Amino acid sequence: MKYVLVTGGVVSGLGKGVTASSIGLLLQACGLRVTSIKIDPYLNTDAGTMSPFEHGEVFVLDDGGEVDLDLGNYERFLDSTLTRDNNLTTGKIYQSVIDKERKGDYLGRTVQVVPHITDAIQEWIERVANVPVDGKEGPPDVCVIELGGTIGRYFLLTDITQMSGFYLLMFCAGDIESMPFIEALGQFSYKVGPGNFCLVHVSLVPVLSVVGEQKTKPTQHSVRGLRSLGLTPNILACRSTKALEDNVKTKLSQFCHVPEENIVTLYDVPNIWHVPLLLRDQKAHEAILKELNLLGKAVEADVTEWTARTKIYDTLQDPVRIAMVGKYTGLTDSYLSVLKALLHASVACHKKLVVDWVAASDLEEITAQETPDVHKAAWDLLKGADGILVPGGFGDRGVQGKILATKYARENQVPFLGICLGMQLAVVEFARSILGFEDANSTEFEPETPSPCVIFMPEGSTTHMGGTMRLGSRRTYFQVPDCKSAKLYGNAKFVDERHRHRYEVNPDMIQEIENAGLSFVGKDETGRRMEIVELQKHPYFVGVQFHPEFKSRPGKPSALFLGLIAAASGCLEAVLQASGKVSKVSTTRVANGAATGKVYQNGNVYSNGNGLHH
Repeated sequence: MKYVLVTGGVVSGLGKGVTASSIGLLLQACGLRVTSIKIDPYLNTDAGTMSPFEHGEVFVLDDGGEVDLDLGNYERFLDSTLTRDNNLTTGKIYQSVIDKERKGDYLGRTVQVVPHITDAIQEWIERVANVPVDGKEGPPDVCVIELGGTIGRYFLLTDITQMSGFYLLMFCAGDIESMPFIEALGQFSYKVGPGNFCLVHVSLVPVLSVVGEQKTKPTQHSVRGLRSLGLTPNILACRSTKALEDNVKTKLSQFCHVPEENIVTLYDVPNIWHVPLLLRDQKAHEAILKELNLLGKAVEADVTEWTARTKIYDTLQDPVRIAMVGKYTGLTDSYLSVLKALLHASVACHKKLVVDWVAASDLEEITAQETPDVHKAAWDLLKGADGILVPGGFGDRGVQGKILATKYARENQVPFLGICLGMQLAVVEFARSILGFEDANSTEFEPETPSPCVIFMPEGSTTHMGGTMRLGSRRTYFQVPDCKSAKLYGNAKFVDERHRHRYEVNPDMIQEIENAGLSFVGKDETGRRMEIVELQKHPYFVGVQFHPEFKSRPGKPSALFLGLIAAASGCLEAVLQASGKVSKVSTTRVANGAATGKVYQNGNVYSNGNGLHH
């Protein structure tokens, strides 16, 4: 087994996750089998109870693991299926060690960070690295490990008197919670030996705007801090606004003890699909293969299809506008997988994705009274959209706004996709508007409602939050063979998608709702849990209890997102006739001509949110 460790220095947000994913994709393109591990040093057992404002979205895996969003990048880039064990946290490690101590596995010895915690980390990495994630038998060839946190971070401190205007730039070797992992990885690199371990350090080379000079000191200090902790980088991946100048590479090589050919630049690119190509063009994969003694086993990297898809992405002009009506619109990473799924579908339809962010609460009447300009702007965005998407979420803030957006989509024949809570609120809105149940609601927001359209699941826990939802891959059976959803899934009889919810549509109200025209075309194996809802006399009105965004891939867009974009673009019928299939990326032609760099008036052009774009 070979290991590639990706660390980050100077500041957070440099794109370690995208870099690790891109390295994995390149190694995969060289004919190697690749798996991934993300190390998150926080004490949480998993990401399940963390606010989206803390770490972005919670990504859900097939086995029900609630993990860091970087694992979503790994799965999308490598088209792999990871498990909860591929996300290692301080909480998991300490819990496993304490459980062993309670059972007496340490035979009365004093349990310490070194060696017990560090040994547990190494054992976890070795065990998970040998588990295949590509559906094939046998262990992978390479495991790419991303260490969360920052090594060699700078802090800006002001003078305590706040009078002199003096500022101090303070350097520290690394985040304190990362230290057990850094120690363990230092031991691990020695244990597996040269030729089996390659460290890629992602660092920052800032450009001072005053003189336009690339400064190497932050990276020098970051590497010095890394070396002081027992880890020596083999490759430097330097984030900068432009390609590194030759003299800058020479200087970094001299002071960081890294060969010049092993120093690559991750300069700003239009989108993250360029990053693997950027690394390929600088022969980063060859440097890694050389460090791992894999040059004889690997073949020449074949990224033909990836390159063609990236060119199409760059040159799309014809826009499709999607209004994203959500609660966490202030942080786009809260809906990262939804954005990626929209992007995959848009590229497949040869459309330029434009996302209009609509804070759900801005659509509500109370906003009209307090800030009428904000209310009008939100409704203008909604009414100007080609399609409307209401994603999942928790809590009652903005619920009424989401219901109003859903009602607008239903009444005005605007393509609509509701996910999880979005699907539940579509049912609530229908019950209120069509069935006349003005007090219809979810018991999540009104426990004593006389018309409970959405109820707490019987098997759910009311006392514990973490890991107690209906999680992971579950099977949905189509009840109506010729419904839009079934056609988009290739006329399948069933589909497996990932779930994350505590509430469900009330099965006792299904018959009445269906009699009024809203069809539950997908149900679970019992027939009592509603999974997919469609409004038949509508261009595209679909709600799903599951999260189709988690299984969308650049070359294999999610069926229901493809349906939304196709309906919003006026080509749904063609996609349905093709049973939800889209033609493979053409390697000889780029759609829609040359890019014009057009900026839309509201400025809400899609952004990938990772610092690797203009």
